Amino acid sequence: MEQRVRPVIETEHLSKRYGRHEALRGLDLVVPRGVVFGYLGPNGAGKTTTIRLLVGLLRPTSGSVTVLGEDVVAARDSVQRRVGYLPGHFVAYPDLTGEQYLRFLGHLRGGTPWHQVEQLAKRFDLDLTRRIGTLSHGNRQKVGILQAFAHEPELIVLDEPTTGLDPLVQREFLELVRESRALGRTVFLSSHVLSEVEAVADMVAVLSAGELVVVQAVETLKQQARRRVDMVFEDVAPAEALRAAAGVHDVSTQGREAFVTVEGSMAPLLSAAAPYRIDRLVTHEPDLEQIFLDYYDATGAT
Repeated sequence: MEQRVRPVIETEHLSKRYGRHEALRGLDLVVPRGVVFGYLGPNGAGKTTTIRLLVGLLRPTSGSVTVLGEDVVAARDSVQRRVGYLPGHFVAYPDLTGEQYLRFLGHLRGGTPWHQVEQLAKRFDLDLTRRIGTLSHGNRQKVGILQAFAHEPELIVLDEPTTGLDPLVQREFLELVRESRALGRTVFLSSHVLSEVEAVADMVAVLSAGELVVVQAVETLKQQARRRVDMVFEDVAPAEALRAAAGVHDVSTQGREAFVTVEGSMAPLLSAAAPYRIDRLVTHEPDLEQIFLDYYDATGAT
């Protein structure tokens, strides 16, 4: 009998209250092994609260959270040794050098391969001999990235990881995320930079006011999303025929031109348009940012 592979992250009815404010309510989330999982939502949606629950920095008000097969509340120390975590506002001991700080963390975690630290420092052009308090914001963020990845954790949890990084370093960071996935590790990535999530994520979850709106593979989301289609016909654009096609949400015409918004497959639209002799057609494929905004428009979120 085939053994079930447990998810890396699994929450059941997970909720967190701060006084009267319910930051997270009834979260049921499953993250499989070996993926980059994007976690999206505006400020106040509950993303950072979720992350702090995942890494054992908060206790849930109700529900449960299991990471790497262990209950985070009951086995917090064990989970934290197996997880790499970069908080949204990374702070380190300013009087320590980068090397002293990373060796200290490695000792707490039961050992970090120092050659891995040196390789990452070279890759990100980080001087480990300088005191952290003297570093620029971008270089302090590099220290945060190194401490999250260097001990080769099974799960890497990242909250706004590219804050303060220049574009070249951002690109190198995204390559590091891809390499981690290729090695079978799981990356849980929360970011406001939707283009970088789109560049690396296999799956995304959209969170609104403490509740999940959708969890889906990125490619499936794109296939289901609305796209804009610009069409030019040999004669007057057939507005009514286009509106009648399945999946069409909006049609505007101007002479021979038609501007159509369609959801899902374009086949019904093309079948409806074909008898009217299309002269030119341009499709505008949706990106993750537009999908994100469409979901928020649909749910009335702010």
